Amino acid sequence: MQRRNEKELREKLVALRSEHRSLDDEIIELEVSGSADQLMIKRLKKKKLALKDQITIIEDQLLPDIIA
Repeated sequence: MQRRNEKELREKLVALRSEHRSLDDEIIELEVSGSADQLMIKRLKKKKLALKDQITIIEDQLLPDIIA
């Protein structure tokens, strides 16, 4: 059961990282084009930040705390 949960978390992590990179590329493309709506860019950045938070949560679940 533990392995299955870990596998699901790792798959979710890969998907979130991919979506995060895609958003980053989209934001850069919009900023370079110069014709982008600033509100749209702001929303995409907010979504990207939320994805980063989800990535961090999953990484924390996968990597146990090391007691020094």
